[in-house]
Amino acid sequence: MLKLLITRPIAQPVLDQARARFDVTLGEAPLSEEEASSALTAYDAILPTLGDAFTAAAFDRAGTPRTRILGNFGVGYNHIDVAAAAAAGVVVTNTPDVLTDATADIGWTLILAAARRAGEGERLVRAGQWGGFGPQSLLGTHVTGKVLGVVGMGRIGQAVARRGHHGFGMDVIYFNRSEKDAGLPARQVDTLRDLMVQADFVVVTVPGGARTTKLIDADALAAMKPGGIFVNISRGEVVDEVALIDALERGAIAGAGLDVYEAEPHVPERLRALENCVLLPHLGSATVETRQAMGQMALDNIISFAEGRDPRQRVN
Repeated sequence: MLKLLITRPIAQPVLDQARARFDVTLGEAPLSEEEASSALTAYDAILPTLGDAFTAAAFDRAGTPRTRILGNFGVGYNHIDVAAAAAAGVVVTNTPDVLTDATADIGWTLILAAARRAGEGERLVRAGQWGGFGPQSLLGTHVTGKVLGVVGMGRIGQAVARRGHHGFGMDVIYFNRSEKDAGLPARQVDTLRDLMVQADFVVVTVPGGARTTKLIDADALAAMKPGGIFVNISRGEVVDEVALIDALERGAIAGAGLDVYEAEPHVPERLRALENCVLLPHLGSATVETRQAMGQMALDNIISFAEGRDPRQRVN
């Protein structure tokens, strides 16, 4: 029976299926680079997720790994060096599509919460400091009819755009390497700066990786409208976190909503101190239905490989 490491607890029905087919070891915490290297020499297959450090150095240290497939739990796989995996003969898969709507919903949770200062209001009520209705109390930003700018017009970006256009009557612009048909009148702009200048709300949905690291830098943030709202539901490293904090502290933009951070789970104290920033603990795919579907897809990819078939969601 093949040995399978599942690095973190997943949905019980999926875990039961895995145990029926494989000799399963279940982990509880993210794997360090050294632990990832050891795992590559001890298991035939691994079902990892965000935070498991399958770096180039981990593959190098493992030499010729026993592991033949990393069936990643998550659409993002920037915690895995896919080139090093390919060089070592290790297949890498991911779980696209199944988390699109859940992540887009979290994007809109952040847009609305930041625009209407919901985080501040909830903290006020919980602290017993709310003094009742006031005509000038906690005035936020209107969302309906504004300009929505989407950075990265893949599946999630298109889902965010559809919600904005059909649900809130927003004009949609987007910055993407190629033109996309999202089924709505969305306009592609030539540069990131064009988008940042024009949009009232900027939502980042690009994949992680070297090409997008620090894509949203100080210059990009400086181009935003003073009343603009910035939202990131992609990967933390896509944004220059220090530059964003500086912009929020100075009031250069009105607010932000973040579901991801540069060094998760660490969130800088300066960021946590900001009233004009809504902070969520990476909830993008966190619904019962979505997380079970992700686990199922990751396991299905591993089963396909074990049965001699090419996994459908192969990325290398």
